[in-house]
Amino acid sequence: MDEESQIQVPPSFIALFVEPGRIKPRASRAYITERYEYCEDLAQLLAQRATEIRADLGITGADVLERMGRGLSEAAAGVDPAEARWVATRLAEILGWAPD
Repeated sequence: MDEESQIQVPPSFIALFVEPGRIKPRASRAYITERYEYCEDLAQLLAQRATEIRADLGITGADVLERMGRGLSEAAAGVDPAEARWVATRLAEILGWAPD
């Protein structure tokens, strides 16, 4: 990936790669952008499913987000714990639901 990428990675995602007390990320811009694209795509894909779960089960958005968060913590989700929390937060933003 070149430095001319049009993708703007939000500061909230870049912060996942900055060690406490540091200002520079521990990973390359290309890697961070790649992970951001994956996590953003995952959040977008989960939005429809989250809406369906809420309607089918008749539970609150917070409950759906909590269940999705547990699923994201599984290795098969392909995200580390910090990324999983970011995806869950982003999912809440997309849906306009308040996480607990």
